[in-house]
Amino acid sequence: MAAPKQTPQRRPFGGRFLTDPARLFQHNAWDNVEWSEEQEASARSKVQENSSQLLPQDKQEEYEVNAKRYWDDFYKIHENGFFKDRHWLFTEFPELAPNRNPKHNRDSAPGYGNTGESDQEGLGSCENGHCSLETRAENQLKLLKGTPEICTEEGAAQEDTELSQSGGGYPGSSASYRILEVGCGAGNSVFPILQTNNDPGLFVYCCDFSTTAVDLVQNNAEYDSSRCFAFVHDLCNDQSPFPMPDESLDVVILIFVLSAILPEKMQGVVSRLSRLLKPGGVILLRDYGRYDLAQLRFKKGQCLSDNFYVRGDGTRVYFFTQDELDDLFTTAGLEKIQNLVDRRLQVNRGKQMTMYRVWIQCKYCRPAAPQL
Repeated sequence: MAAPKQTPQRRPFGGRFLTDPARLFQHNAWDNVEWSEEQEASARSKVQENSSQLLPQDKQEEYEVNAKRYWDDFYKIHENGFFKDRHWLFTEFPELAPNRNPKHNRDSAPGYGNTGESDQEGLGSCENGHCSLETRAENQLKLLKGTPEICTEEGAAQEDTELSQSGGGYPGSSASYRILEVGCGAGNSVFPILQTNNDPGLFVYCCDFSTTAVDLVQNNAEYDSSRCFAFVHDLCNDQSPFPMPDESLDVVILIFVLSAILPEKMQGVVSRLSRLLKPGGVILLRDYGRYDLAQLRFKKGQCLSDNFYVRGDGTRVYFFTQDELDDLFTTAGLEKIQNLVDRRLQVNRGKQMTMYRVWIQCKYCRPAAPQL
């Protein structure tokens, strides 16, 4: 694959600029990498090849019907060892930090800068389309893009949870700042938020499709039911109620979650989540971009539909474009604050391997109520 195009003035490393591709393997990572036409054509060709054979319809339906079981099995096997805590959240999404002071500008695509070296050794590889890189690399996303500019099955999982209720009649009703993480997994965003943000008015909700994942959160020593409420929730079931009312949330977090949903159900999910936001509330998303390493590594026979695949463990994943996400959010009545592509080159120096990751990061807000 051709060496990436570079914009030296935007990519300092250790006080020097990386301008010589021959020095590639002396460093761990480049961010804001521009792809050559040859590289993009190669990626497009790989996707055409691995999507040329679709799974039969009956198999696709089986993966949809059994989606919960596959994610339960995933968390039973990996527990909290697969994903790493996402402490980069507070540089990328300052709305989650204690001293939140977002600037409500309409669009933002700030430059990517290194804030320190990151150790990429031993990152592993993508197996069955599950890239451990996606999360280990997240943990190293100290690529501060400047200060971003900003605008059932429930019963069993909840019986053992002590509800923090007040006069409002729902968990967290007395809080002044409410955050919901959707697809919380083992709590890799929730617990850094609770540890870092000591705002006494903060309350964090977190939900997951997997009962096993929610159990892992509730059984974590850091779980505090006076500040947090974890519950099982099927996003695709519009009859499945949320524990909080509409227009009650300041922030909704979607980190590598929307991509796991059947594409034709995504709009309903985003529209439903948007109704939970207060006027001025924001959805924060980070997810897979088109031609990410994980997409290119799929083999024939794993494709369900365009850019939608099933991994060897039965879980599924979609790879987005910026325009697709923009359509989903704006159709739900939200306004764009940020929609950018994070193209990152990671290098395993020991194995002399280059790994191109493509993520999309978005912020969309619910318009503030007009003043009369």
